[in-house]
Parts: sequence; structure tokens; C-alpha cells
Amino acid sequence: MDEATLMMEVEGSMEIIIDRLNEDFDGLRTGKASPGLVENMEINVISYGSTMKLKSMAVVSTPDARSILIQPFDPSTLNDIKRSIESSRLNLTPIIDARSVRLPIPELSGERRVEMCKYAKTLAEETRVRLRSARKTGMGAIKKLKADNILTEDGVVGAEEKVQKLTDKYVKEVSTLLEAKEKDIATV
Repeated sequence: MDEATLMMEVEGSMEIIIDRLNEDFDGLRTGKASPGLVENMEINVISYGSTMKLKSMAVVSTPDARSILIQPFDPSTLNDIKRSIESSRLNLTPIIDARSVRLPIPELSGERRVEMCKYAKTLAEETRVRLRSARKTGMGAIKKLKADNILTEDGVVGAEEKVQKLTDKYVKEVSTLLEAKEKDIATV
């Protein structure tokens, strides 16, 4: 492995970490209906004997600003979907129609908004920790490249600076995403 490949791997792992944060933030309630609220939810499908993401087993749409409509490809999974939503941290009450599940989205109370902002901050901090872990892995790989005589001392310093710049860039992106999500949650 050379320095360029290492940098691509470190940046790729950091992008995956940011994508995961975006998925987590999509699942946070903001008082508005959004398919992202439930589409990445894991559904324990008893009839299949496995767990699947909701978006792979149903069409998730928002017919209006206050409800989400879930239309499973297999109607026998309606009760599995309902059960998973009821047991989630979303505090939503699903309603089963003939071949779909409807989720009415109530307004968030002030107390619930504060709670959601705290949870968003927790998710952001966990993401920062994962980014620092990816940086540590990258730094370890740089030391291994030096030990294998692939990088010189100056090359090590330059590579470490690049990894730190990548880390700083993605930590700043976490802060930007958090700020946007807090604003979204606080907006009535």
C-alpha cells in the first residue's frame, strides 16, 4: 500500500461515518412527515425469519405534511411493521389500513424538541469519536508504512498532516450537520 491509497481509504471510511450520521439524523423526528424517519428502520419479519430495512420491503411516502404511508410489497408483513414501529423510540402510533400502514405525525412538544436536540448532540459526539478512531487507524497505517520503508520521515510528517486535515474537515462537517438538524428540530 502506498500513501495515496492510504489517504483514499481513510477518507472513504470517514465518508461512511458521515453517511451513517446522515441516516441517523434522517430518523430523528422534527414534527414534519419524512420517509427518512422510518425507511432505515430494521423490521423483524417473523414470517421470513429475518430482519430487513423497511425501505427494502415497502414503499414509504408522505401523502401530506402530517402523515407517512407505508405500503409493503407483501401485505403479510403489515403486523411486523406495526410492531417494529411501536417498539421504536419514535413514539408513533401506526394505523393499519387494508394494505398499508399509516403513521400520523403529531406536533412535537417543547420538552420533546429539547430531548431530540440532546439526542442529536449525542449522535454527533459519537460520530466525532468514530472519526477520531478512523484517524488513529490511519496514523497507525502511516507508522507501518514507515516501518516497511515505504515512507521517509518527511513523508510520514506530510501524511500525518493530510490525515489530520481530513479529520478536521469531517469533524467540521459533523458540526454543520448538527447545527442544521437542531434548527430543523427547533422550527415549529
